[in-house]
Amino acid sequence: MITRRRFVAATAVALAAPSLASAQGFQIAPIYRPQNVRIKSDVAPGQILILPRAHFLYHVTQPGVARRYGVGVGRAGLEFTGTAEIAVKKEWPTWRPTDEMIAREPDTYSKFVDNDFVQPGGPDNPLGARALYLFQGGRDTFFRIHGTTAPESIGRSVSNGCIRMLNEHVQDLYDRVPIGTVVTVL
Repeated sequence: MITRRRFVAATAVALAAPSLASAQGFQIAPIYRPQNVRIKSDVAPGQILILPRAHFLYHVTQPGVARRYGVGVGRAGLEFTGTAEIAVKKEWPTWRPTDEMIAREPDTYSKFVDNDFVQPGGPDNPLGARALYLFQGGRDTFFRIHGTTAPESIGRSVSNGCIRMLNEHVQDLYDRVPIGTVVTVL
């Protein structure tokens, strides 16, 4: 049993410890660091469960246990919900905004207007180091779980619908999940 003294000491150390820094120098809140947590035992091992309002992605590793990651999610009206499966995985993926994204924000995506330009993969690509492509019924949903060039978006609802992770976190998840992994977004 934990004593009050041990609890107070552990809390003080946790508050004094620096936040985890990403490669871009961003300081992430400790709650969004990857960690193993308990989860309802009715979620099958191997599945991914995403709770957008809480800004967490859970990869279930065994009955009742999941690896939890902090994520950034879609802003109001642009969220994905439902069940899909990972049908494609790419390292340093290319990217082009959807036509809907370009129409909503033509100034932001001006270099993509009236052309077929596709941004090559690399450290400046908004999809980051890895992308997991979500499909339903064999069709691309155009929603992804991917890295980001905007680490400050973790823990926020600001994307065009995709699930964003720090690059080092999405690389870890990418190595853990195979094609065919079921993803449920509530």
